[in-house]
Amino acid sequence: MKIMGIDPGSRITGYGVIRKEGNRLVHVDNGAIFTDSAADFPGRLQRIYEGLSEIIARYAPDVVSVEDVFFANNVQSALKLGQARGAAIVAGVNAGLPVHEYTALQVKQAVVGHGRAAKEQVQQMVKALLGLPEIAQADASDALAVAICHANSAGLKNLITPAPKRRAYR
Repeated sequence: MKIMGIDPGSRITGYGVIRKEGNRLVHVDNGAIFTDSAADFPGRLQRIYEGLSEIIARYAPDVVSVEDVFFANNVQSALKLGQARGAAIVAGVNAGLPVHEYTALQVKQAVVGHGRAAKEQVQQMVKALLGLPEIAQADASDALAVAICHANSAGLKNLITPAPKRRAYR
């Protein structure tokens, strides 16, 4: 299975592509899409969408996993980040791919083993798990972590079924 992870951002959007071969994770590519912060915001969103669409076309992943951001320093930042996430999700959906979302807590748990891991710990584990010669650029490393999270938890999602609803008898 080929998995594309995305760490969305309005200035820098990281991406990482890995393959899961049995229990082995193989690094395919990673990088970042940089937008011109002086450009108009709709143009920046277009750059994110087009950049991710090109990467999807190049590597033909089976699935896209996106970090679900729940924290921002201010409302304006949160809105811009949400719109960047939307551009990333639409790139995957328009390519006909399933899109899965993971919180930072879930990503850290899946990669390091505990949800309160420091960013540096996550980067070191990504490097180790994928056998990279060095730590990837920060946003690309985060995207690889999201892809690893999906690789490690995709099977678990299928095993978990909601409990049947209980009827209230009167």
